[in-house]
Amino acid sequence: MKHGTFFWFVFPSALLMLLFIAMPIVSVVLQSLYVQHEQVLIEVENCSLFGCETTTSVDQEATRALREAEPLGRWAGLDVYLNRAHLATSEVAEAWSTRESLGDFFSGLYNLPFYRALAFTLTYTFIVTPLTIILGFFIAVAVNSTIKAVRGPTIFFSLLPFVITPLVGSLVLFWMLDARGILGAGLQWLADNPDLSVKASTPLMWIALMIYGVWHSAPFAFVVFYAGLQTVNQDTLESAMIDGANRWERIRYVVFPHLLPLVTFVALIQLMDNFRVFEPIVSFAAQAHATSLSIAIFTDLGGETRLLSSAAATSVLTIIGVAILLSPVMVRTYRDFGKD
Repeated sequence: MKHGTFFWFVFPSALLMLLFIAMPIVSVVLQSLYVQHEQVLIEVENCSLFGCETTTSVDQEATRALREAEPLGRWAGLDVYLNRAHLATSEVAEAWSTRESLGDFFSGLYNLPFYRALAFTLTYTFIVTPLTIILGFFIAVAVNSTIKAVRGPTIFFSLLPFVITPLVGSLVLFWMLDARGILGAGLQWLADNPDLSVKASTPLMWIALMIYGVWHSAPFAFVVFYAGLQTVNQDTLESAMIDGANRWERIRYVVFPHLLPLVTFVALIQLMDNFRVFEPIVSFAAQAHATSLSIAIFTDLGGETRLLSSAAATSVLTIIGVAILLSPVMVRTYRDFGKD
């Protein structure tokens, strides 16, 4: 392909990526280095027959002029990243110096808002991602092995969790886990504890959120793996059967190596999605038991006081976290591509 042809071929995509990905990221990074201007206060002394009284009020004109002169806000540098709401470097150093054990140190970290959100985010990501891949793979193998007459309806019902809107799906599961719901009542019966409540227990709420995450994401992995199963070389499978390989051995030595690139692809997508977990926590009203980095961003942007710099700093840290998680998979993919 000629260089000119290649340039005009990729130019539209490159332009859109620059406008809608690169520039917003640069804007977020820039906003994270500034904080909102403080209001200009003035003191007014009012005197009467009964004495003088000093009152404090906001100088609207001076405040407006200051914001117009410096629209981005007041330069803060890395202070936003290092404060207590984010990396909390001073608090972490103090907790490390006064620690009696590693358990006490991590317990102190968990009390800090950013590390509490990071703990749930990482736990959710590292549990939901592999379970999604494993469940999607086995569903794909099972559906591919069924007779053609029932394969269509089986695929349809297998895709339902992915078709349903995430908010609706999580609300349905949340209602089922209620003490009056079928799952909540069943747990109370199994535990022989009528006071057991998923909504009041942090461990049970974490488990419920992760179950929903696997339930919702498994159909995506299933679709990808099922499509990959249609490209498996049948001659190789027949040769393995002739050599005496059982079903498990054929899956292990023929099917799985063939689908390994798809496993990498699904892992990349799931790592990015799960690290940005948001909808289940909101739908389950689980902010008291679980919070994520996306929830922290949403909280900073809500309310009467919009903490733009804090939300921007958390967004940048989230992007860095996603890049760190993806780097091992990307490096391995690059090495495999280089070998090929």
